[in-house]
Amino acid sequence: MYRLLSAVTARAAAPGSLASSCGRRGVHQRAGLPPLGHGWVGGLGLGLGLALGVKLAGGLRGAAPAQSPAAPDPEASPLAEPPQEQSLAPWCPQTPAPPRSRCFARAIESSRDLLHRIKDEVGAPGIVIGVSVDGKEVWSEGLGYADVENRVPCKPETVMRIASISKSLTMVALAKLWEAGKLDLDIPVQHYVPEFPEKEYEGEKVSVTTRLLISHLSGIRHYEKDIKKVKEEKAYKALKMMKENVAFEQEKEGKSNEKNDFTKFKTEQENEAKCRNSKPGKKKNDFEQGELYLREKFENSIESLRLFKNDPLFFKPGSQFLYSTFGYTLLAAIVERASGCKYLDYMQKIFHDLDMLTTVQEENEPVIYNRARFYVYNKKKRLVNTPYVDNSYKWAGGGFLSTVGDLLKFGNAMLYGYQVGLFKNSNENLLPGYLKPETMVMMWTPVPNTEMSWDKEGKYAMAWGVVEKKQTYGSCRKQRHYASHTGGAVGASSVLLVLPEELDTETINNKVPPRGIIVSIICNMQSVGLNSTALKIALEFDKDRSD
Repeated sequence: MYRLLSAVTARAAAPGSLASSCGRRGVHQRAGLPPLGHGWVGGLGLGLGLALGVKLAGGLRGAAPAQSPAAPDPEASPLAEPPQEQSLAPWCPQTPAPPRSRCFARAIESSRDLLHRIKDEVGAPGIVIGVSVDGKEVWSEGLGYADVENRVPCKPETVMRIASISKSLTMVALAKLWEAGKLDLDIPVQHYVPEFPEKEYEGEKVSVTTRLLISHLSGIRHYEKDIKKVKEEKAYKALKMMKENVAFEQEKEGKSNEKNDFTKFKTEQENEAKCRNSKPGKKKNDFEQGELYLREKFENSIESLRLFKNDPLFFKPGSQFLYSTFGYTLLAAIVERASGCKYLDYMQKIFHDLDMLTTVQEENEPVIYNRARFYVYNKKKRLVNTPYVDNSYKWAGGGFLSTVGDLLKFGNAMLYGYQVGLFKNSNENLLPGYLKPETMVMMWTPVPNTEMSWDKEGKYAMAWGVVEKKQTYGSCRKQRHYASHTGGAVGASSVLLVLPEELDTETINNKVPPRGIIVSIICNMQSVGLNSTALKIALEFDKDRSD
C-alpha cells in the first residue's frame, strides 16, 4: 500500500505526467464522457490515503489499549448525548441503567416519586437509596445534595452516617465469635470484661449477659439518665398498650350480654383514668441529650465504659426492654476480649470479608472520599450544619459510615446465610454463608419482652427488628416477614430492610440464594423515619419481580 501510494504520487509529480493524463483525458472524451478535471490525481491520492488509514487502524486496534472514555460534563443535559454503551458503574442519574433495572422500571419510577415526597416533606438536603433483587443491585440513586454549601449532589457513592445499623454490623462480630466457640452468650459479662462492675437491682445481685445486651434487655441506660422519667414513660406505654389490647379483644369477640358490656365499660373507664393520672411529664428526646454531642475522643471501648458503668440498672435484667446504645459499647469491649483484637481491627476484617470497602468508623481527621455533610434545622427553621461530634464512645452502636451499596452487600450476605440451608438439598454446590443458617435463624427470631419502635407489628431480635408473617382475615391485609434496622444520629437517618422471598420446597428448584429484596436508604438529616418508606419500596419491587 505504501509503494502504491508513493508511485501514484511520484507519477503525478513527474513532468510527463500531465501529457499522460491528457492522453487518458482524450480517450475519456472520445468515449463521450464528461471531461476530467485536474484534481483527479488528488482525489485518487485522498482515496488511497483513506484506505491506508483504515488498514492501519485495523492493525493497531488489537495492539493499542482502549482509551478510557472522557469524564461526563456535569453541566450537560442527560438528553444531549445519549450513551451508546452500557456502563459498568452502579446506576445513577448520570449513567445508563443496568439492563436488569429495565424490568423494574415501574417500581423505580414509583419509588423515586415516593422518595421525592419524603425528602420534600421533611426538608432533607439529600437522600440516597439502593435496591437489590435476588442478590443483584438493580437501582441506586441520589436525590438532593450531599453538601449544600458547595452544591455537591448526592450519588450512589455518597458516604453517610448509618447510625444504629452499626449494631447489626457488631452482631456479626459477636456471631462469628460464638460460632468459633470463643464467646458464651449466657455467662456474666464480667467473665470477659472485669472492668464492668457487678450489678444489683433493688438489693438483689443480678447478672448481665451478652445475650441480654444484644436484645436491649440488660437494664443498662440509654442517653436519658433520669431513671424516674424512664420508668414513668414505660408504665404509661404499658397501660396504653393494655387498653388497646382490651379494645381489640372486644372487637374480635363481638358483643356479649349487657352485664359483660357494663363490666368492660367500667374497666375501660378505670384504665383510662389510670392512664391520665400516670401520664409522664415531658421527656427529652435523644437529640436533646448532652451525651449525644460528646466531643471527647476515646482510645478504646474499655475507656468508653466510664461513661455509664457505675450507673444503676433501670430494670432487672431480662424483665423489660430498654433500648441502649451504651449496651453495645460494652459489647464492643466483649468483642475485644473474646477475639484478642482491637474492636475496629476485628470489624475491618469482617468488612473486608463482606466486600464492604467503603464502610469505616467515623473519624474527623481522615480524608474520606464522597463523605457528605450533615444538617439540622435550628429554632428559626433554618438549615444549619450540625455541631462537631466524636462517636468513638459508640462505634459499635452507632459510629460507622457507609454507602447504600455496601449496606446492600451486607443485607445480601445475611439473607444468603438465612436461606442457604433450604437450598442445600437441591443444590449441593452452594458455598456456605458467612454466618451459618442456624445462627441467622437465631438472630432473626423475635425475643420475648422486646419492642420494635419503628414498626409496632414486630419485636426486637438480635440486633435486628423482625416482623413475622401474619394474616388475620381472608382477602385482607397480609403481613410479610421481614427484618430491618433503622438509625438516627446527629444530622443523619438510615434504614436497612431485608424482605425474604416466601419459599417452600416446591419453589426452590432451579433457584439459588439469596432470594428477596434488600432496600437501604441513608439521609443527611436527623429524625427522618424511613422504615415504612423502605418497606413500601421493597413491596413495589417484589410486585414487579412476581409479574
